[in-house]
Amino acid sequence: MSETSSRTRVMYPGSFDPIHLGHLDVIEQANELFGDVVVAVMYNFAKASGMFDVDERVELAQAATAHLDGVTIEKHTGLAIQAAVAAEADFIVKGLRTPGDFEIEQQMAQMNRSVSGVSTVYLPCQPELGFVSSRFVREIANYGGDVAHLVPAAVGEALSRRAASREQN
Repeated sequence: MSETSSRTRVMYPGSFDPIHLGHLDVIEQANELFGDVVVAVMYNFAKASGMFDVDERVELAQAATAHLDGVTIEKHTGLAIQAAVAAEADFIVKGLRTPGDFEIEQQMAQMNRSVSGVSTVYLPCQPELGFVSSRFVREIANYGGDVAHLVPAAVGEALSRRAASREQN
C-alpha cells in the first residue's frame, strides 16, 4: 500500500474516447471497493487524438465522476504500468466484458507484474453494459445515431455538439 494513504489506491487506465457507462460502472465499483481511484486517461503524442483530444477526455471523465469522492482524473502518456507507478497505485483495475477481454488482459497483467510488481484486479461490468464500447459509441455518434443511453450526460451533450457542428459545416 502506498505510504501517503491509508486507503488502497488503484489506477484504471484507458483512452476513454469517450468515457461511457461501462467505464463508469467499473470506476464506481473500484471506488466502492478501494476508495482511492485514479482514472488514467492515456494518450500517445504520435497518434491522432481520436474523437476527443486528451484534454476534452479528461474534462468529460471529470464530469462523469464528479459524484464520486476519492476519484481523480489524470492524463498520462507512455505505458499504463508507468502511469500506475507514477500514480503510486497499489493495483491496476481493468474491466471485463467478455471472456475475450480476460484473455487479453491476463497476458498484459502478467507482463505488468513481472516488470513492476504491480498486480491487476479485474472487475466485471454489469451484464446490461457488456456490449458497450467506445469504438461503437464513436461510430454510432459519427453517423448521427442516438447514444445518450450509453454515455454519461456530459458525454451525450458533447457528442450532440459535435454532431450539430458537423451538420453546420
